[in-house]
Amino acid sequence: MSNFNVIEYVQQQEPLFVDRNVDDNINFAKESHYAIQAFQANNYLAKIAAQNPVSLQNAIINVAAIGISLNPASKHAYLVPRKGAICLDISYLGLMHLAMSTGSIKWGQCKIVYANDQYQNNGLDKAPTHQSNTFGVRGDIVGAYCTVKTVDGDYLTEEMNIEEINAIMNRSESVKSGKSSPWKTDWSEMARKTVVKRASKYWPKVDRLDTAIHNLNTDGGEGLQQEQNEPKDITPCFTSQLDEITHQLKRIGRTESDLIVKLIPKLLGHGINELPELTSDEAIKVISSLEGFPDAING
Repeated sequence: MSNFNVIEYVQQQEPLFVDRNVDDNINFAKESHYAIQAFQANNYLAKIAAQNPVSLQNAIINVAAIGISLNPASKHAYLVPRKGAICLDISYLGLMHLAMSTGSIKWGQCKIVYANDQYQNNGLDKAPTHQSNTFGVRGDIVGAYCTVKTVDGDYLTEEMNIEEINAIMNRSESVKSGKSSPWKTDWSEMARKTVVKRASKYWPKVDRLDTAIHNLNTDGGEGLQQEQNEPKDITPCFTSQLDEITHQLKRIGRTESDLIVKLIPKLLGHGINELPELTSDEAIKVISSLEGFPDAING
């Protein structure tokens, strides 16, 4: 890939981007410009893109499929290098933006709590009280919380103490490796994202937000190992996911029967009789496999 031109490659992704775009406010001209800016400012990022262009393509497609902008001013999403690949990383601000813009919640915030703050949980369906001396000595961090207001006017609050947050941090592969990690450089941002991700489990389900969370838990995540006692997500697949699978099958010239018989048992470790039996998480795995490996069910 010595002759690889990252700018040209990004520009070549326009048809796929337009085909997968779910938000009219996100357009390829701007997002490709933001992506190219990122590569021009970071030689290492450009090097990884040259070594693994498929990952770059997937990251750009995810921008469109999730409907999140790479605009550095918004601080919603970034292209980052991880494990020899280009990944789309989404900040806690990006997750909150998605939740509000898609109608999952009406309003929300996520804040760090310090030892000298006055924080009071006011019970179910009430926003907590948090007072702090912003310009004084606030003490050590003791935890974080995320409060949202639903479209029905209810309040939902998720809290995590410092021990819970650090337990998640210590499961991160980047932390365990001893190398550079966002947990070391941006602990507060990562802590907020951890709380928002947990809180989002209790918000009304929205496809784009679910896709963003899945992206963070897989390709765009920090390599977090699933807790052994964490229940498996059995949310039924969405109609939009089934439509995307059908679209991908037509693109590679295969049938639903090919998928059910040849790929799904290998990919999921179990068989199904028809596609609507897939859970949402399983559907995302199938879509990702068909996108990244057009010949996955050949033979």
